[in-house]
Amino acid sequence: MLAKMTSKNQITLPKAVTAQVSSAEYFEVNVDADRIILTPVRLQKADAVRAKLALLNIGDADVKDAIAWARRD
Repeated sequence: MLAKMTSKNQITLPKAVTAQVSSAEYFEVNVDADRIILTPVRLQKADAVRAKLALLNIGDADVKDAIAWARRD
């Protein structure tokens, strides 16, 4: 099967291919030699929150401090 990449680097996966894997909105993308490997991923909302916290360099101690501050009387 062929899939064409557009000028915006977008590829539409053939329905026959996606029907063979679990339905996924996101894919892990890896390159192995000259191959692009797509692996279906199911993101949990908690994973998205953890990723955002990591991006902002917010650690466990920061979260605990923020909770303590919000709960103060």
